[in-house]
Amino acid sequence: MPFSHPRALRGDVVGRVQLGDTPVQVARALGLSPTTVYAWLHELAPGLVRVQRVCFRCSAQPPPDPLAYSQLLGYYLGDGCVSRGPRAWVLRITCDDAWPGVADEVALVMGRVVANSVHRAGKQGCHDVQAYSQHWPCLFPQHGAGAKHLRRIELAPWQHEVVVAYPGPFLKGLFHSDGWRGQNVAVRTVADRVERRYYPRYDFTNKSDDIRGLCGDALDRLGIAWRPNGPWRISVARRDAVAALDVHVGPKH
Repeated sequence: MPFSHPRALRGDVVGRVQLGDTPVQVARALGLSPTTVYAWLHELAPGLVRVQRVCFRCSAQPPPDPLAYSQLLGYYLGDGCVSRGPRAWVLRITCDDAWPGVADEVALVMGRVVANSVHRAGKQGCHDVQAYSQHWPCLFPQHGAGAKHLRRIELAPWQHEVVVAYPGPFLKGLFHSDGWRGQNVAVRTVADRVERRYYPRYDFTNKSDDIRGLCGDALDRLGIAWRPNGPWRISVARRDAVAALDVHVGPKH
């Protein structure tokens, strides 16, 4: 009987599927039968086994999870690409191995948008979180040949509506892919003594003028002060602005 197992084990199954493993992969990893895993998912988290298969753009519907889509759009514009696979399109988001929590969030929101299953492909020092779908070009019309900073990046009207409604998740995707939160140091000399003052700040670096513009627009909608810092960088350094951005983004983990 599938429910004779400990409750903690059933919770582990749900958690693994939420992070992107397929039910069959979970069954193999935990030594369970796929039938048992699917039974637990139907009972405890039915939404995970009824993954959105119909493209909301093709069916002229709004995103079923606009928060997840807004965040995934940020990840895509930062470190993502859409390319043609042998049978379907593949969305890849490249994640640094130093921040496993970011990769877990990418897998989670990717699964909530349209993907049936999410996979990870290792590289040197990083890995791709990726999923196949026939509909990624529908959901990310910015895809195209070549680097994003060498071509025009504009949001479709429906994407603009999502980002206006959910600027925080969009910024989280941008800053957790191409951004950084850390300590800045201000150095000054007082009475022949060098003083250093440390304070937190955010930086977002992207060569695309269009993508930096989208980042700045989202910050403006939240009333968060920012300024250009060099040719490719946006800086958020005022104490109140950093605190406000912490609510929506926070450090990588």
